[in-house]
Amino acid sequence: MLSDGELDALLRAQQFGVLASVKRSGHPHLSTVLFHWSPQERVVRVSTTVDRLKARQLRRDPHAALHVSGPDVWSFAVAEGEAMVSEPSTAAGDAVGRELLSMTPGFTDPAEEAAFLQQLVRERRVVVRIRVDRLYGTALDVPRGD
Repeated sequence: MLSDGELDALLRAQQFGVLASVKRSGHPHLSTVLFHWSPQERVVRVSTTVDRLKARQLRRDPHAALHVSGPDVWSFAVAEGEAMVSEPSTAAGDAVGRELLSMTPGFTDPAEEAAFLQQLVRERRVVVRIRVDRLYGTALDVPRGD
């Protein structure tokens, strides 16, 4: 089992994970996503569009999990919790747009930042926020053959 510190480090070290939401049938729906982990808040953030299946499913049933692979196939972390899907960004630079901007590596050119914020509105981007109430994972020590 990984400690809280090791789980936090694994989540901070990775950018991609697999988001699990719940279909109407009760089966899991899995999506590879780019995510941002905020350990202080214990929140995972994912950018998506308002009409994507994951956003619709999480509005209906907020149970979610994010699986993140470690540096080898024998290690992983899972962040579970309830998700909240924001309203879409409707004006360049609105609160949702600024939150999405904070998840993106820094822009140095103000014109590029403004274009990005306008693109978020055109794409009807939303933020999925998962308030993590359970964090677990493991790293197995598997002997390697000589």
